[in-house]
Amino acid sequence: MSTSEVFIFLTPVMTALIGWFTNWVAVKMLFKPVKPIGFGIFKIQGIFPKRQDKLAASIGRMVAEELLTSDDIREKVLHPENIDGLLVMVESKVDNYLNNDFPIKYPITSIFFGKRRREKIKGELMEEVDNWAPQVIAKIMDDLDKTLKIEEMIAKKVAALPPDKLEKLINGILKKEFKFIEWSGAILGFFVGVVQVVLIEFFR
Repeated sequence: MSTSEVFIFLTPVMTALIGWFTNWVAVKMLFKPVKPIGFGIFKIQGIFPKRQDKLAASIGRMVAEELLTSDDIREKVLHPENIDGLLVMVESKVDNYLNNDFPIKYPITSIFFGKRRREKIKGELMEEVDNWAPQVIAKIMDDLDKTLKIEEMIAKKVAALPPDKLEKLINGILKKEFKFIEWSGAILGFFVGVVQVVLIEFFR
């Protein structure tokens, strides 16, 4: 077999390597270079570093509109189970105060407050708390809606991420997909090489 024939039959291997390498470079250029590099009138910069601000704005908008809306937070906070949990915690605090802290702070006055009296006071307090707790929490959520801007907060966080952390984050999510892209280039390149060999042999 001549040298030219060897090269012909190695074509699929070479095209596979070229396909893999070009896709590998394409994946790397999503993140590198971080800073623009000039080549005359042309500048090269990684796609994600170049568009990080726009990416951050898009992620912030998606989170605020689709994943974590203020209505979702309000619904979760005002869920009856959470209100009940808050009331249980308040009752425990009131109970502890009346039975432990109050006698220490006001020893003389506490003499006139027996167990039944303390239970009555606790019951009346908890009835009041039960009435105003949902309203207070709803008011807090209203104020929070005005000050907590989820979209802006998420966008600022993503925009402030160092490029290496952003790369690590995206790679952690899309590692398998990036590998698939690289190997797809190799497989496609191999088949292109096979077709070339077949055509060369056919027209010889």
